[in-house]
Amino acid sequence: MEVEVKLRLLDAVNHSRLKEILSPFHIKKLNQKNVFFDSANGILASQRAVLRLRSFSNNSNEKTRCVLSLKAKPLLINGVSRVEEDEEEIEPLTGEQCVEEASKLGLTESRIIKRCKDEFGIDGEMGFVCLGGFENLRDVYEWRGLKLEVDESKFSFGVCYEIECENDDPERVKRELEGFLKENGIDYKYSEMSKFAIFRAGKLP
Repeated sequence: MEVEVKLRLLDAVNHSRLKEILSPFHIKKLNQKNVFFDSANGILASQRAVLRLRSFSNNSNEKTRCVLSLKAKPLLINGVSRVEEDEEEIEPLTGEQCVEEASKLGLTESRIIKRCKDEFGIDGEMGFVCLGGFENLRDVYEWRGLKLEVDESKFSFGVCYEIECENDDPERVKRELEGFLKENGIDYKYSEMSKFAIFRAGKLP
């Protein structure tokens, strides 16, 4: 179970201000591309599951890592997200080929793909289709013993800004983060939709 605090930053100004304040604690920047898959008749969606292929690129736009993840039964209440998550690294070249030709995903030697078939019922004949995706620029900070991830998600219909923190004590973390944001005049609200839900809705919340 992945448990995260998710707070949406209201605009680019607040996003930039937060990054400036956190700059002494910055440890890395991640260029991510998130692409999603399902069967043509939406078997995963009907069971509240999401199959995501996330690739990481360096500054030369070369794929350096690729992670396949299966998320199920998401719950997002008052800025706290809880979701069952299974992750698995695959070869970047394999991931690239699957994005170009979704049918290759079903042929991939993968624990997660096997789960999609065995537990969710996506059979060989049905196969996978690509739903599209979005890019995400993630800045990671080590702050007061917490790992903060500040995201700039670029959808075809707009940009969304968010701060996330994975922790087993989300209410304590949320109080600490909210206090910090208010103290520094950063405008925010509790995230009400996952990035995937925003992507599928086709509009910003």
